[in-house]
This record gives sequence, structure tokens and C-alpha cells, in this order.
Amino acid sequence: MAFRLFEGKDHASIYQKYRFTPPVELKNLIIQYLDKKKGQPHVLAVDLGCGTGQNSRLLAPHFKQVVGMDISECQLEEARALPGHPNITYSKGTAEELPFPDGSVDLLTAASAAHWFDRLRFLAEANRVLKPRGCIALLGFTDANTRFYYHGCGERLNHIYDEVKQTLLPYTSGPVAVSEGKLEELYSAIPFPDKERIESFKAKSSISVRNLVGFIETWSMFQVYNSKEPQSAQDLLFNTQKRFLEVMGVTSPDTEIELEMEYFCILASKPHP
Repeated sequence: MAFRLFEGKDHASIYQKYRFTPPVELKNLIIQYLDKKKGQPHVLAVDLGCGTGQNSRLLAPHFKQVVGMDISECQLEEARALPGHPNITYSKGTAEELPFPDGSVDLLTAASAAHWFDRLRFLAEANRVLKPRGCIALLGFTDANTRFYYHGCGERLNHIYDEVKQTLLPYTSGPVAVSEGKLEELYSAIPFPDKERIESFKAKSSISVRNLVGFIETWSMFQVYNSKEPQSAQDLLFNTQKRFLEVMGVTSPDTEIELEMEYFCILASKPHP
């Protein structure tokens, strides 16, 4: 992974607190795909760029063992601090050099992380470590189609959110733009003939205004902005929360709004020799 934007302790703490867990329904589609292509039992899942472990924990009930990998020790410390999943281990490492024997992994997955990988090196490693008929599942969300709903003022909230994204656009790295393009080039480069895309998987949830602002704080482009112009960055968070509350006609940042996000997923299965 050539980019190192999530390694600081403060960022890891924010990430653990505010980053979304992928939709359960999308995880179910991934497990169904694995059932169909490889069949039971499912022994080992490797969650790459696992961050603070949201996706790893989602997978844990379906595998004998889950290994979450990330380049940030601070992120992994946050993940390890959460109890309740004895079959998950977290280790420091990259998607381009996987510490697993040939043909040993049932599922290789990444949630909102694959856009940071060196595409060809990652795919070579995936081909090496996956079992025959083992699967790749790379998921993420496209923020371009995020929508808010709250008592008829959703469009005004969408407009504020879009303004935040415009402010942060100069601080956005190339890989984030790749993710917004639903990993098109990575999908094309997957050498397995058996592959498919879930282009648009919409998921609704509720989120408080406070947590939405926290989510913005987890973005890599916000972190770059914060490192260059800390006062302006903090003002952006403060004013965004203030504007949301004013439009909604409420005073508590714990007021919840409905959020619709658009996810995508790339699925592929390694051929049997």
C-alpha cells in the first residue's frame, strides 16, 4: 500500500468510533456467493485494510478463522480492544505481501480499502493464496449518491453535505477517486474468468448529526486538510453541524436523520485447476 493516511492514534480512535459497518445484507450476498462457488466449510477469511475491524467482525460468524490485516498498528490496537470474537486475529501487513501459504485462503476481502492497493501486486498475491474456487470480495460505497431524509428538508441537507465535499476536493487523493469509480480498473484486471459486479446496492440506516460529522472527520481528505489548516478544518466540522441543526429546526446533535448510501461490490472466484 503506497498511501499511509490512517496510521495516527487519533485518526484510529475516530475511525473506530464513527466509521460505518458494511450492510449485513451485502455481507450475506458475499457469503452466498462463496457458498455457491466454493461450498462449505469456510475456514479462513482475510480482511485486508481492515482498519478498526468493522468488516472483520461482520464476517466472524461464518468462518473458523478471520485475519484482519492493516498497515496501521494504531488501527489494529483499536480493533483488538473490542471483545467478543475469539476467532479473529489482527496482524500488521499489506495486501501486496500476504503471510499465507499457497492455496490456503477461502475468502479475500476488503471494505473501502482496495482503492489503496497496488493493483497488480495485490492480484498476483490473491491468485497465490486463494484456494481453488476461493473468492475475492471487494466492497465500498460511492459517496456521490449519499442522500439524507428528515421531515422534508433532505435536499437542503444533501446540499450542505455536497458543499463539504467540494471544500475537501483539493485534498482528495487519486485512490479515493478510484473508489468513487467503483474500482473499474481493478475489476478489469482480475484474471479470473468467473467474476461479477454488484453496481448499486442501496442501504438505509439512521445516524445522528453528531456521528455524521464524526464520519466526515474519518475521511482521508479531511485528515489532509486538518494537517494543513487545522483551524479551518475544525471550523468546517463545527459549521456543518450547526447548519444541519438549523435546517432541521432542532438543537440536539443527537437528533437522528435517515441516511441512504450506495455500495458496490466486486466478486470473483479463482478457477479450479
